Formats: sequence, structure tokens, C-alpha cells
Amino acid sequence: MPRRYDPERRRRIIDAAIRVVGEKGIAGLSHRSVAAEADVPLGSTTYHFRTLDELLVAALRQANEGFARTLTESGLLENTEGDLAADLARLLRQWLDGDRAGVELEYELYLAALRRPALRPVAAEWMEQTAESLARRTDPATARALLALLDGICLQVLLTGAPYDEEYAREALARVIPDPCPTPATRPTGT
Repeated sequence: MPRRYDPERRRRIIDAAIRVVGEKGIAGLSHRSVAAEADVPLGSTTYHFRTLDELLVAALRQANEGFARTLTESGLLENTEGDLAADLARLLRQWLDGDRAGVELEYELYLAALRRPALRPVAAEWMEQTAESLARRTDPATARALLALLDGICLQVLLTGAPYDEEYAREALARVIPDPCPTPATRPTGT
């Protein structure tokens, strides 16, 4: 029987891995569980991804695209006149109020890098790319601090089940953003 060409098979396997992790967690991920979920032969999963770490790397890359897309589509990177803290707080609300299961899954994959060193470069790449995007509205050091704060707020909401407080997030983010033109009363002494 001739081999059937399936150009979407790799993507279907990644999608299936994401669904498996979403349903069963990282511990439930195996080539066999992914093959069953994707409805492909077991050999297809091992052909495209020799190890589970390779599959997790691909899944994390794909999951990371969600926040990057939300950030880009929000328009806040181009709106240089707006209130960055308010824009980011609103974006975080949109992110958390959207596909909550998807947000939880993305963080599960992201945090899997703690135990799976193969995922660390992908997590670092995501952090660097997101910080670079945010640096279009502020300086690089502030962008990294904002990203850390956004991650922290998001994790607190996800882990505690507490409702997201947009005003609190806006105030916290505003504390990190330097005043672009300090008034004489707030200008540091000796300048």
C-alpha cells in the first residue's frame, strides 16, 4: 500500500499533545496518548518527535503564540500615547477572560521547564521576544520588569482562583513604569 502524504500530520500531533496535556497534565503525555488523540499511528508521533521533550518543545512554542497574538492584536504596542499600565492591565483581563483553559495550559507548559531543561530555551525565547515587544513602549529594563509583574499577577490569579483585579494590576504596573518627564517635585535631587 502506498504511503499517504499528510502535510498537516505534524501540526495535528502538536495539537493533540496540547489537548492531552490540557486534559491529563504533563504526566499524562506519552507518544501513545498523543497518537490516540491525533488518530495517527504510533510511529507517526515518534517519526516527527523522537522524544517527549521534542514534542513538549513544539507544544510550548505553539502555545506561546497565543499571548503573542493577543499582544499584537491589542494594538497597545503601536499606541505610544496611551496609558501603558492601563493598556497592559486591560490586556491581561482580556487574556484571563478569554480561553482560561488555554492560559492554564500555556503556564503548565511554561513551568514544565523547571523540570525539563529542553524547554528552558523556549521559555527564555518567549520571555525575550515578549520583553522586546514591550520595549517598543518603554525601555528594555522596564519591559522585563513589566513582563515579570504580568507573569506574577497571572500566576496568582490562576493558582488562587481569585478574581482578576484590573485596577490593582494597573496600579502595580504603573509603579514599574518610569515617569517620562518628572516634575520638579518628583525629580531626584542633585540634578
